[in-house]
Amino acid sequence: MPRLPHRLRADLPPEDQDLLARDIHLFRILAHSPGGARAFNALGRYIRFDSPLDPRLRELAILQVGWLARSPYEWSHHIKIGRDFGVSDDDIHALIAESSGADSALEPVAKLVLRAAREMTDGLAASAETFDALRGHLDNRALTDLVLVIATYNAVVRVLATLEVDVEPEYVGYLEAFPLPRS
Repeated sequence: MPRLPHRLRADLPPEDQDLLARDIHLFRILAHSPGGARAFNALGRYIRFDSPLDPRLRELAILQVGWLARSPYEWSHHIKIGRDFGVSDDDIHALIAESSGADSALEPVAKLVLRAAREMTDGLAASAETFDALRGHLDNRALTDLVLVIATYNAVVRVLATLEVDVEPEYVGYLEAFPLPRS
């Protein structure tokens, strides 16, 4: 049960109803702060639609954050979104393996992206070794955007957890197919 009530389009003044153009639980909760929701959505749109970062790598980074944070909302939503951008079930299994320290068949750049996401999520920053290795695969803009993606989604999982945003029924199947680890 979320800590704040879901806002519905009918609850919002006409000038804010666009906040629920994508009618998901997270946006229904963020609609309590229209200005905050707009800023949040602007960064999300840049990350998804305008960043030069390879979208599959972006989604793997987001999924890694969701996995480590044990965020049912983030994990389930980005399994679905990730599939739209080329993330396969094998990629998800590989992410789970890499998270436990096992090796996987992922290509080197994907392994580095996951490692950067783990380092930034479990610690404060990606290590110099990981960052320098990523330079061999990403230009400065894509590398900067990768850092922004990981940092942003570390913030998102904290928003989701603190506001106790509930997972929509249509996303529960993703959690059943790929259960999160227990705390």
